[in-house]
Amino acid sequence: MVSAARLSEPAFAAGAAIGVRRVSHRFDLGGAVLPVIEGLSVEIEPGSFVALLGPSGCGKSTLLRLVAGLEPPSAGQLLVDGLPIAGPSPERVVVFQDPTLFPWRTVWDNAALGLEAQGVRGEERRERVGTALARVGLAGFANAYPHQLSGGMAQRAALARAIVNQPRVLILDEPLGKLDSLTRIAMQAELVGMWQRAGFTTLMVTHDVEEALFMAQRVLVLSDRPARLVADLAVDLPYPRHRGDPRIAELRRQALGLLGLDATW
Repeated sequence: MVSAARLSEPAFAAGAAIGVRRVSHRFDLGGAVLPVIEGLSVEIEPGSFVALLGPSGCGKSTLLRLVAGLEPPSAGQLLVDGLPIAGPSPERVVVFQDPTLFPWRTVWDNAALGLEAQGVRGEERRERVGTALARVGLAGFANAYPHQLSGGMAQRAALARAIVNQPRVLILDEPLGKLDSLTRIAMQAELVGMWQRAGFTTLMVTHDVEEALFMAQRVLVLSDRPARLVADLAVDLPYPRHRGDPRIAELRRQALGLLGLDATW
């Protein structure tokens, strides 16, 4: 459950509930049909942090695109707070593995993109962009350009661009996958802290089992393509979590076993 402290930040609405009801999705590859997701059902509580694990190419990122409203499912229903997802919304924002910042725009101007598209101007835009940059630790780099940023800083800028919209759902598609190990560990803790403070529902795809267990409250393990739900693991551990915790090790063993991998390496 989300604590009252998380929901008290005035700049964010409470996280949204996500319903995935018997969702299937197929790609048309020049006349050949490729099933990617098959009959997937899951309910995600508002304000929760859920990670998706599964074999490469099983349909995890496709599911994120469906929740984001970037394309409709082939069958089934996707709901936010009980209402069908009809397309993209600033309440559901996506952060991809590649920050995709515009190189000719400063960090400030990159972060302001969503507000520009919504017609938010003046003092409200300045306040929201400034708050977002402060939350990701980039307040001192507002006038920097993307080529002047490290990988971790660029990903922080992409996060600022997402949270400036005050989303109710934050969708993370391998957002830390290209970072070095030390930066990745630091960013994991920062993302968890941001989620705890803001209270948005977080849905994250990762290929890193330990990352999923370190960050999420639930880990959904998907099968090989077409994706079906194999297991729904509850990570009922307090934050901050410690990688040496034997309970993390046991959950890691379970998750690797469900993925058909040897947990002894």
